Amino acid sequence: MFAMPVKVLIKEKNELRLRIIGESHTSLQMLRERLNNSNDIEYANYFPGHPELDDPEFYIRTSGKKSADKVLKDLVDSISKEFSDISL
Repeated sequence: MFAMPVKVLIKEKNELRLRIIGESHTSLQMLRERLNNSNDIEYANYFPGHPELDDPEFYIRTSGKKSADKVLKDLVDSISKEFSDISL
């Protein structure tokens, strides 16, 4: 298990903007794809910035029925469970 350092830039009921420290396209693409497949999400995307100067920023906007941080936390918990169930 590893920690993903996150800095909250904007946190409102239906909007969340985060700076994800040291992450690559792999994990951010998975989050973006799964969030955009959720009925609770109006829009989710990440912006990589300059590869040597900027940490990527992730933006989430919900339809307003659920808070953005709740939707994200539920998704991350679900992904974590999927990976913890893997047996090799």
